[in-house]
Amino acid sequence: MTVREAGRKGGLIGGRKGGQTVLRERGPQFYSEIGKKGGQRVRELIALAKEIEAKEPSTKRGRRTSR
Repeated sequence: MTVREAGRKGGLIGGRKGGQTVLRERGPQFYSEIGKKGGQRVRELIALAKEIEAKEPSTKRGRRTSR
């Protein structure tokens, strides 16, 4: 096992243990709440982007093509 692989494995194990601890301490409702907050934030950002786009003058938007 390389040092890189060992570091990755250690991070995965530590992350799993941390997640299990949070689940035990705060319960599954905690994950539900933070998921809802994240989803709400995404909706807000999408609405903001649409609002900004509507205010800007129309420009040709498309893919850049390589020459």
